[in-house]
Amino acid sequence: MGDLTKPLFKQRVLATITVAVVFAACGTLVGYVLGFALMLRHTTLRLEQHAANILAEGETSAGEARAVLAAMNASPFPYCSDAEITFFRNLIFKSQYLREGGRMRKDIIDCSSTLGRLNPPLGPFKPNITRDDGTRVFTNILPFQVPGQTVISVQAGDSYIVYNPYNRKNLAAPPMHFAVTELGGATQQAFRLLGESPQVSSEIFTREGQTRVGEALFATRCSARFSSCMTAYISIPEALQANRGELMAFLALGGVPGALFGLVFSLFHRRNKSLEQQLRRAIRRDALRVVYQPIVNLATRRIVGAEALARWADDDGLAVGPDVFIKIAEDRGFVGAITELVVRHALRSFADTLRDHPQFRLSVNIAAADLNDPGFLPMLERSLTQAGVQSQSLGLEITESSTARQQEAMAAIRQLRGRGHSVDIDDFGTGYSSLSYLHSLSIDAIKIDRSFTQAIGTEAVTLGILPQILAMATALKLQVIVEGIETEQQADYFASSDQSILAQGWLFGRPVTAEAFIRQLADAESKVLVS
Repeated sequence: MGDLTKPLFKQRVLATITVAVVFAACGTLVGYVLGFALMLRHTTLRLEQHAANILAEGETSAGEARAVLAAMNASPFPYCSDAEITFFRNLIFKSQYLREGGRMRKDIIDCSSTLGRLNPPLGPFKPNITRDDGTRVFTNILPFQVPGQTVISVQAGDSYIVYNPYNRKNLAAPPMHFAVTELGGATQQAFRLLGESPQVSSEIFTREGQTRVGEALFATRCSARFSSCMTAYISIPEALQANRGELMAFLALGGVPGALFGLVFSLFHRRNKSLEQQLRRAIRRDALRVVYQPIVNLATRRIVGAEALARWADDDGLAVGPDVFIKIAEDRGFVGAITELVVRHALRSFADTLRDHPQFRLSVNIAAADLNDPGFLPMLERSLTQAGVQSQSLGLEITESSTARQQEAMAAIRQLRGRGHSVDIDDFGTGYSSLSYLHSLSIDAIKIDRSFTQAIGTEAVTLGILPQILAMATALKLQVIVEGIETEQQADYFASSDQSILAQGWLFGRPVTAEAFIRQLADAESKVLVS
């Protein structure tokens, strides 16, 4: 029997080892497959965040370009005169993204802020794309070319600007790549403005969403304000190289138990690491911060209010801009939770201040979704009751784009004002609301967008856009609040108006915690009493 049991034992050991090896190989294979799939998901999330960052910067630069072009077209100086060229040069010098500007008619450049009057004129130049509003876009116009970069020129009316709408340092996220696509014309033709041009369907770059084409992953975000889309993409080999450590960890797990553990761990880990899930978790934990920026009466420089602003840092401690995380919450349908958090924090922190200072107003931003949310008004009432604060002390700010559905917006604004809240239009000027449109909304105030404030510094601005906005506010008896005031020159411009104007910006104070703001308010009041 002993002679028979030895071979049998050996066979059983060999079989056990073989089964173990097979299961280990299967586990390793499963681990690789799962690791690969999760790597693709993680990479796609990073692409979405990168595309959102490009979109946020692109919209900021486009707003500045639009404001400067409007100021140039309102120039009071003779066409291409020395005075007008100096005026253009001042506008360009004060801008963040623009590098050149001048006059252009019939595809011919007549003068330039850097080259002066051109004799002979330059051109003609053919636009790459013409937008629905008649604005024309050119790339790499001579003599404004820069080796290794795409230089964009935009013409509106008889004026043009040349700019690089993106800070490439902010967009450096190797090994990811990006492309910026413009849509225009009656056929909505797509034209690639910036970035590389992989050989894939143009729909990838003009339709919001994420997809995989062959050996590449793409994520596209499109602007709601301008006719452009931003795409971030990466090849599968580049993604594998960037995540090789993670893949090696999956392979090292080995075996079915290891693969299953890796699946559960990685699934929850990656799910929790996505920006959306991180943001949801931060809201549940009440982990968003709320800071407050003072609003002052320009005539007296006294603090009369504060705007509550949400701030958030992800799990790695990196700050995520409001333009990014508010957009995520809006797209995924939970922005109301952020609004409720901000209202709750603001009223809890300022309850005593608001009761002691009936004229002081606390402002909170609300989204378009809040206007249509049946739980929004009860939430406001409940929060005010718990804090013991009157509704007149809490003002609400909505963006121009939030009022696109006019009938619904009018009904919601009437309800809010009927309950005692003041309602302001935020970022005014970026959507070009008409006089009749503002009148029908029955709002209390307009907040002039910071892109107009930054254009201050020339006589053309004085004679151009801002006086029209101020006149419109006077005609409708609307309070004017100016955003983004950073210099005394900007403050003096608005203070010289006959209107009562409120203002906020770094000149009067950066956003700070509630405790710091209340101390600042107390110090300001004590100085007034002493004087």
